[in-house]
Amino acid sequence: MNRTLINFVAFQAGWFSCVLGAAAGLPLFGLLAVAIVVFVHLKLAARPQPEMKLIVIAVLLGLVFDSLIVSNGWIRYPSGMFAAGVAPYWILGMWALFATTLNASMKWMKGKAVLAAVMGVVFGPLSYVAGARLGGLEFVDYRSAMIALAVIWAIAMPVLVVMAGRFDGVSQDGTALDLRAAEGKG
Repeated sequence: MNRTLINFVAFQAGWFSCVLGAAAGLPLFGLLAVAIVVFVHLKLAARPQPEMKLIVIAVLLGLVFDSLIVSNGWIRYPSGMFAAGVAPYWILGMWALFATTLNASMKWMKGKAVLAAVMGVVFGPLSYVAGARLGGLEFVDYRSAMIALAVIWAIAMPVLVVMAGRFDGVSQDGTALDLRAAEGKG
C-alpha cells in the first residue's frame, strides 16, 4: 500500500473514531486515534519538524474557527468540551488529523488556492453534517452554522494549502522548505 493511500485510510479511521467516540460519550477514544495517526505521520515524514508546525497551525485555526461557532451557539457538542464557548478537544484533534493529509493524500491541491476555497465551501460544511448524522454534534441554528462553516472553510482551506507548501516535511524532491537547512543545522 502506498503512503498516499495509507494517509487517506488513516484520516478516515481517525475521523470516524473522533465522531463516533464523541457520539458515544468517549471523546478520548477519538483523540487517541488522532495521536496514533499524527505519530505515524511524523515518523514517516522526511522532515517531521515542518509537519509538526503545520499541525500546530491547523489546530490553532481550528481553535479560533470552531470556538467561534460554539460561542455563537450555532453548534452543540455532546462531549469533549473542556470550557464553555471553546471547541471540544476532539474537534481540535480533527484539525490536527486534517493537517496530516495536506502534504500527503491532498498534496494535489497545492498551488490551487481557488480550488481549495471551493472545496472548503462544499466539503467543510458537509463534514459537519455527516458528523451530526452520526451523533457527534448537534446543529442548534443550522442556517447560521452552515453559512459560518462555508465561510470558515473558504478561508481555512487555501490558508492551510499555502501553509502546507511552506511547511512540507513529506516531499522528497527538495522543493519544500527544510527548516533545519534554513536554520543552518542541515
